[in-house]
Amino acid sequence: MRAELESDPKDLQATQNKSTKSYKEPSLFPLDEDKGLNNAGDFRSKDCIELLKLADIVVTNPPFSLFREYVAQLVEYKKKFLIVAHQNCITYKEVFPLIKDKKIWLGYGFKGGAGHFINYHYEDYATASDHKEGMIRVSGVTWVTNLTHKKRTEILETIASYKKNPEQYPKYDNYDAINVDKTIEIPLDFDGVMGVPITFLDKHNPKQFEIVGMGEDNGRGYSGGVWLGGSASCLVNGKAKFKRIFIRKIAEVDELRKQEQEKMQ
Repeated sequence: MRAELESDPKDLQATQNKSTKSYKEPSLFPLDEDKGLNNAGDFRSKDCIELLKLADIVVTNPPFSLFREYVAQLVEYKKKFLIVAHQNCITYKEVFPLIKDKKIWLGYGFKGGAGHFINYHYEDYATASDHKEGMIRVSGVTWVTNLTHKKRTEILETIASYKKNPEQYPKYDNYDAINVDKTIEIPLDFDGVMGVPITFLDKHNPKQFEIVGMGEDNGRGYSGGVWLGGSASCLVNGKAKFKRIFIRKIAEVDELRKQEQEKMQ
């Protein structure tokens, strides 16, 4: 470890002193603020960046307001990570391109989209049904990572049919794609671009579906590397749809199953 990050000998001596009268909490390294910035402990400070360089994997819950900057830093330093994020982070224009390019993806998520954390320094904010001393319940959160996990390779079973029910899949007013309201309704017999809810990313298998873009319900969207303009980017028959991820099927279920069987042989 770098000399400037080594433990203070005095602190180490204090931890070795078994006397209860002079016990001192150990300090692994000093954290100094950058000159005139008052940023000691900030992930953007020089000290914290030096610590980041030493890390193999980062696991944390960064401030949601600084999420864009934090992810950019992790990517810049090519770190493996597992971090808690707000579910809407996947729609950020700074984050979605990373998802589209398969540089980051969602982790296993939280049951019901709510994270439960234990912190005994705060009052109990959990609901009555989840009551536990020190528990804090945070809704609308997910894991974001670049670590491979089993769920990412699970095959999404598609049983709905476009050919049998074309009226169920109307096209967008100004974008060549069909609208799919639920992930379970993704048709097995359609090879073009489909607009699916952002919750699809929790079930996205990159070997089965390609992400080609994103549409916003506020008239903006991201597709093929550029933001779409115009209020009709997510309109069907003049009616606005919620945020959509544009995807295209790149492999059939039978094909993926065959590949799995070949690997097991």
